[in-house]
Amino acid sequence: MALYDNASAKDLPLEQDLALLAQLLADTIRTEAGPETLGKIEAVRDLAARFVWEGDVTAADELSNMLATLSHDDTVALARAFSYFSHLSNIAEDLHHNRRRRYHRMQGSQPQRGSLAHALDNLRERGVAPAAIRELLGHALIAPVLTAHPTEVQRKTLLDYEHTLARALTMRDRMTLTPDELDDNDKALQRVILTLWQTREIRAFKLSVNDEIENGLSYFRSTFLKQLPRIYHELEDNLSAQMGEKVELPTFMHVGCWIGGDRDGNPFVTPDVTLHAAARQAAVAFDFYFAEATKLEDELSLSSRLVAVSEDVHRLAGFSPDQPVSRAEEPYRRAMAGIRQRILATAHKLGKFRGGILPFAGAEAYANAAELAHDLRMVADSLAAHGSAILASGRLRRLIRAVEVFGFHLAPLDMRQHSGVHERVVAELFAKAGLEDYLSLDESARRKVLLRELGSARLLCTPFVEYSEETAKELAIVRTAAQIHEQYGAAALPNYIISNAQSVSDLLEVAVILKEVGLVALSPEPRAAVNIIPLFETIPDLRGCETIVRELFALPQWMKLLAVRGMVQEIMLGYSDSNKDGGYLTSNWELYKAEIKLVDVFKQAGVRMRLFHGRGGSVGRGGGPSFDAILAQPAGAVDGQIRITEQGEVIAAKYADAEIGRRNLETIVAATLAASFPGRRELDDDTVERQALMEKLSGIAYREYRDLVYATPEFITYFREATPISEIAKLNIGSRPSARRASNSIADLRAIPWVFSWAQSRLMLPGWYGFGTAIETYCAERGEAAITELADLYRHWPFFRTALSNMEMVLAKSDIHVASRYAGLVKDQGVSERIFGRIHAEWRRAINAVLAITGHKELLGDNPLLARSLKNRLPYLDPLNHLQVDLMRRFREGDESEDVLYAIHLTINGIAAGLRNSG
Repeated sequence: MALYDNASAKDLPLEQDLALLAQLLADTIRTEAGPETLGKIEAVRDLAARFVWEGDVTAADELSNMLATLSHDDTVALARAFSYFSHLSNIAEDLHHNRRRRYHRMQGSQPQRGSLAHALDNLRERGVAPAAIRELLGHALIAPVLTAHPTEVQRKTLLDYEHTLARALTMRDRMTLTPDELDDNDKALQRVILTLWQTREIRAFKLSVNDEIENGLSYFRSTFLKQLPRIYHELEDNLSAQMGEKVELPTFMHVGCWIGGDRDGNPFVTPDVTLHAAARQAAVAFDFYFAEATKLEDELSLSSRLVAVSEDVHRLAGFSPDQPVSRAEEPYRRAMAGIRQRILATAHKLGKFRGGILPFAGAEAYANAAELAHDLRMVADSLAAHGSAILASGRLRRLIRAVEVFGFHLAPLDMRQHSGVHERVVAELFAKAGLEDYLSLDESARRKVLLRELGSARLLCTPFVEYSEETAKELAIVRTAAQIHEQYGAAALPNYIISNAQSVSDLLEVAVILKEVGLVALSPEPRAAVNIIPLFETIPDLRGCETIVRELFALPQWMKLLAVRGMVQEIMLGYSDSNKDGGYLTSNWELYKAEIKLVDVFKQAGVRMRLFHGRGGSVGRGGGPSFDAILAQPAGAVDGQIRITEQGEVIAAKYADAEIGRRNLETIVAATLAASFPGRRELDDDTVERQALMEKLSGIAYREYRDLVYATPEFITYFREATPISEIAKLNIGSRPSARRASNSIADLRAIPWVFSWAQSRLMLPGWYGFGTAIETYCAERGEAAITELADLYRHWPFFRTALSNMEMVLAKSDIHVASRYAGLVKDQGVSERIFGRIHAEWRRAINAVLAITGHKELLGDNPLLARSLKNRLPYLDPLNHLQVDLMRRFREGDESEDVLYAIHLTINGIAAGLRNSG
């Protein structure tokens, strides 16, 4: 069932894996749907391949005719087959990436770009001392942050099956199997593919926030808890070898989470849900620690007759409530048994262990994770001091680091809410307390009264007054936050993010609300148990953030709060909404400019800056390779401090597989290290001339984008009718509503369905629109010298190069011919012709501009692996688009049956899988 473009010998294993999976899928379809249906599916694929690879126009006509005559059952079978092949291709390609990396390591090749080893080698070659790296990591914080943003179409059940399939393929690749073992492996693959075929791909129910919490936790079990300690140890061992002394790094990297704490636009995130999120996270941490301690108890069977043991370990062994005669001479086992029992006692004290196992009487709960790590270190120190250091360097060392990184809370949980909600809550608190009419005050007056309340010991809230539902809920949320701090420690919930932050008072409002539960205070002593983080996410917000932060730092009261937290202020930058607001080029440029200005503001104030990048999976939402994105930050914007959101389908793609997950975590650390030590060239990147040129290009692109999207009345009609936006809204891919409020405006639509809809229709408009006009206009002004100037910019400025590379990838995944079929869905063909004609012309201008600047003969000219992968997918992807258009037409013309909607959702699933980063 598979087709391939010619590939080199090194990629032959990938072709073999794809051929095997395709054959197993075809065999399953033949058995389940019948040979006639399989024949039609393969005929469609062959026609699509002739059109895509050979440019055979007659094949395109035959394909359209054949798709139009398929029965409903055959349509569903085709959509499922092509969708599954895309998913299977993803698995095979991921496995091949692992294979190639392993091959390079086994051959002793130079470390690959993006690896930790490569980054450290590069820093050493540039003369960066290992002591400087250790010093940087002493104050660093690097954190990918999982969000529940709804772009993952696939069910977790299917993701789990695919993970099982990947393990079976990995076994074939890394082990020499006997004929019987190979037969068993074949049957295991057959069982998984048959199960996939017989399982419903699309959720028949709406995800709850609790479902999203469990989905997120699965990545901690499979990847983060095991792989993050290994990254620490690789870095420590490398620095130790360079410095000639043992290096132990502080905790500088963790994995954060929004799931269960992000209330912005999601009414289903309640105080109970937030508390449940914290509890479930803790349960996963304790489950892992208990299991690892049990394994260590089994492994450390050393006899006191044969090895010496420290007094600390003897003491730990003596404290163990479990003292069987059989282990009288095995102090390490008894010590680990005691530690295991204390872990269990701690979990039971917090009510977070689900195993049904009760601790021995007398087992004392740990007060905090530091106590547990201390006990484990005593065991490790004893082993190292008495000739058994290698026994301490494996599982035990990793467990110690896991406890230090994940604590008893697993992941720092962020809270987020819209600034407008805080404004209404504060206004009601003031009104019920008999204070000022808050909403009538200007910004200056608001700051004055808010600072007054922060400096006062009195509370605004009273149990004797009834508050509105919104205010009561928000107060309950912060009470829950205080409860989480009490149970799991301040690290369990350290951040409060303010969406749509537009003024200093927006931050002070949150401080006043947190003061009601004791998490923030100025009197009698400054207290700041939570970071208060503004999110700047629209073009005007990005342009104004410098002024807001400067005025914030001018407040002595705020500086006192920052002093409590080590003089670190975090700022979140929103990529999705800024793109929807101003288009791709302007969004990228305004974000970059904002960072340059913020670097100066923070430097002048003597405050350390941490940027939190709210990036999505697609380029239209700030996506693209993390390594290049971090390196493209302006000098001074990283300095060991960075947080980055990981959203939707990107989480599974990056972290479902432990080996790929480690590589992605490693890449973030490597890029952060490289960006934190900019060379002379990087420091000279942001010249006045370059900034002036980008300002000019951005202005032209912005006007073109805004004129189409916001100033053309017909555009909203085109968007609603020429994309599957309404059908996506019926897809159960997340707990959060797709729009902020019931409205027909682009402004009220969330960025995720906006980008996702354009991806499905293969236009990818948010990832390139406006760029072509900007370049064409500039070239008309500058003449022949323009392209030379821009090409030089592409070669020597990471910001511009990264922006163009991401745009090139998006354009390569777009297809104007497929998009024209979606344009045919618009009822008013006059509107369709005007809007699509304009988009088509800009698409062509964008491609011409990218090719001229990069010097590539075709898109992805410098990325043959991605180009081949995409080319191999198109015979499966394009027919799904054709089917989707036909099904949408039927559905919108009155056939609103469950069967038709189900088929549409199947095509959405398949197209998303084929494109990979579409949301």
